[in-house]
Amino acid sequence: MSEYQGYTINFGPQHPAAHGVLRLIMKMEGESVVSVDPHIGLLHRATEKLVETKPYLHSIGYMDRLDYMSMMANEHAYVLAIEKMLGMQVPKRAQYIRVMFSEITRIMNHLLWLGAHALDLGAMSLFLYCFREREDLVDCYEAVSGARMHATYIRPGGVVRDLPHTMPKYTPSTWHTKAEVEKMNANRNGDLLDFIQSFTEKFPAKVDEYEQLLTENRIWKQRTVNIGVVSAERAKALGFTGPMLRGSGVAWDLRKNQPYEVYSELDFDIPVGTNGDCYDRYLVRVEEMRQSNRIIQQCVNWLRNNEGPVLLRDGKVSPPQRAVMKNDMEAMIHHFKLYTEGFTLPEGQVYQAVEHPKGEFGIYLVSDGANKPYRLKVRASGFAHLSAMNEMCQGHMLPDVVAILSSMDIVFGEVDR
Repeated sequence: MSEYQGYTINFGPQHPAAHGVLRLIMKMEGESVVSVDPHIGLLHRATEKLVETKPYLHSIGYMDRLDYMSMMANEHAYVLAIEKMLGMQVPKRAQYIRVMFSEITRIMNHLLWLGAHALDLGAMSLFLYCFREREDLVDCYEAVSGARMHATYIRPGGVVRDLPHTMPKYTPSTWHTKAEVEKMNANRNGDLLDFIQSFTEKFPAKVDEYEQLLTENRIWKQRTVNIGVVSAERAKALGFTGPMLRGSGVAWDLRKNQPYEVYSELDFDIPVGTNGDCYDRYLVRVEEMRQSNRIIQQCVNWLRNNEGPVLLRDGKVSPPQRAVMKNDMEAMIHHFKLYTEGFTLPEGQVYQAVEHPKGEFGIYLVSDGANKPYRLKVRASGFAHLSAMNEMCQGHMLPDVVAILSSMDIVFGEVDR
């Protein structure tokens, strides 16, 4: 009988569970993993270098395309960094709108993660359940920005425009009768806040459905319990943030520990795990969806009762109103200068982080006084998580690698940048 030998295989980048363009070079002994070497960079687009060549406003769209599952969360960090450099005080209503959409984004991200995570582990139904609710939130993006993904809604000084008073409605078609369309439009007869409120009222029951399918499912627990365990101390040493860190039992959340915008005025809890495995990371994200739902409800109530501006009327950093621009020469000049030359930041450097759905998303911005950054560095949470892949997978079986990678919630737009 010949002597037994290990072998090396490629996992990805074509593999559907590789979450985009990840290539793992895996050394195996039978079905057991000896080592995992992640090869990244296949989605590198030189975002940080491109930002250095354009005025500040022109780069907000690049932020949307980093983690393309959590679009407004990315642009939120970038715009906060600019505002910190300028010492700008944003109107309160704009802050509440930003926080509300940050939490809508968090639920959107976690719904897509949960559907894809379940799909990776063989549970097809949940993918369809999650996208059923996510579609309503994508409609909220479309209502305020006109885009379903890359919104570019958050701007220095506030947000582009106030919340709309009407919601887009379905129309009868080959696939839907008039009676079906009326039922589909039942919660779209009011304004956007009415639509969001109706979503928050029904969403907890939908999360219960997800948990009913998975949380006590014996196959699900066999695939996730004690898989990819990371202790609290080790998670901190590896630079974990977000659900990856909280899943290991560390109650660290920038919304509580370093509050920004109006998070200090809102009531919500920070879920933490105990074991630091794939199952705990799943439970943390599911509970985060419930807590985000609470935050959105509080924002809706505040926005209903408090009118006000949503963008600073400073012609040097925000555009004039369209109607004013048509009749006032100075407003026209401000508009032209803003979108061609842009504005300048004072010399200096700043780091601004937000509690992104995947962890701490940070922007390190260096200004030399020009109308574009001297240097911009993105702190992507997924980059630190992926670096622990080898440590987390050693000793597990090949199918467990899929569960561990999926539990990280990796998106390569931000990892490769």
